[in-house]
Amino acid sequence: MTYPAFPWRPDNRGRSGLADPERHVADLVEAVLFTAPGERVNRPDFGAGLGQLLFAPVDDAVVGTAELQARSALQRWLGELIEVDDVRVDLAEAAVRVHVGYRLRATGRPAQVSVERGDG
Repeated sequence: MTYPAFPWRPDNRGRSGLADPERHVADLVEAVLFTAPGERVNRPDFGAGLGQLLFAPVDDAVVGTAELQARSALQRWLGELIEVDDVRVDLAEAAVRVHVGYRLRATGRPAQVSVERGDG
């Protein structure tokens, strides 16, 4: 089974690009992490909003809150697809880096996603 690629991009034939199931789940993880609540009209509570951390002070309390917020959003929105094992958030000047380790519920296989937003 294949899914539309995220972000959308054409393939070499000019059709919508596709992703395999594991890549699709990784794309969903990234969408949950960096979609700000209120950004989606029909799902105003969707997302973890970690992109907003670009403007947050860098301290242990903010990092801990971000990790909890990310884990909670992933469990809520993707809980049927993944079991979250580990979430690490790193705040550097002008960059947010997030690493998520998870297990695919369909196969039990471990997977991980590392994503970054900002200038870092």
